[in-house]
Amino acid sequence: MSVPFSGRDLFAALSVVVIWGLNFVAMKWALADFTPFQLGVWRYVFAALPLVLIVRRPDVPWRWIVAYGLCQGVGQFGVLFIALQVGMTAALASVLMQTQVFFTALLGVVLLGEQLSRPLKWGLVWAAIGLGCFAMNYLGGAAAAGTTLLGFVLNLVSAAMWASSNIVARRTQQVAGSYDALGFVVWSAVVPIVPFVLLSLAFDAPALRWQWIDAPLSSWLAVAYLGWCATIMAYALWTGLLKRHPASRVAPFSLGVPVIGLAAGMGLLGEQVSPWQWAGGACIVMALLVVLVSARWQARR
Repeated sequence: MSVPFSGRDLFAALSVVVIWGLNFVAMKWALADFTPFQLGVWRYVFAALPLVLIVRRPDVPWRWIVAYGLCQGVGQFGVLFIALQVGMTAALASVLMQTQVFFTALLGVVLLGEQLSRPLKWGLVWAAIGLGCFAMNYLGGAAAAGTTLLGFVLNLVSAAMWASSNIVARRTQQVAGSYDALGFVVWSAVVPIVPFVLLSLAFDAPALRWQWIDAPLSSWLAVAYLGWCATIMAYALWTGLLKRHPASRVAPFSLGVPVIGLAAGMGLLGEQVSPWQWAGGACIVMALLVVLVSARWQARR
């Protein structure tokens, strides 16, 4: 039986929202000087080192560490990096990634036997309306600049892989019991490095294989942010929440990410926010409020 959200859990969830919201801007900056696969390599090198040398491996079977590393590393971020390169804005990517809520809820019900509460269902309805507003904006052509259909599809695939990593984390807790969330994230960060190296050797053009050597300090700082903040700090907090609460309850907090992502894309990258995007953002905030207010109300019962 899950426990209600504490103030500490709420702070952790909202911290993750801010970190991940800025995450998309950092990706865009880094992709100016790294290929998607090179960015994957260095993101996880930063994420793994030096902590893998000092943080003890969690007492869980290797298959769960590997599964999480592949789903969250190669699956979610490898595909997302490609989407951002072939045609996706940081602002819209931050929105489309929130379809992982629907994938997570569905997988949680099918694979973990979790139940969808009535407030969560209403939250998902508001989220669906919000994403529909963004879709209307995109389909109407107003947000098509800087995006492509391939980028759109890959973004959704990335969201599905995020949902898969959520389920792996929750399943690991069910099978292995209590484990160290930080150790789990650090050791799983080792897993994507070799696959990304092999993908870079196989698919990156020879002329681009060593371009990262000349990357400016700003791009390396973006990579460090992706590795240390967006991966280690945020995913340790996120995995810790998934250990204590059902995936279908934790996942809706990510609906706040596009609010930060849109603001960051507009303020730092000069991306425009259309009326449809503002409407979608308002609906997503409403979805988050529905879930948060419900959680607080249930905790007082």
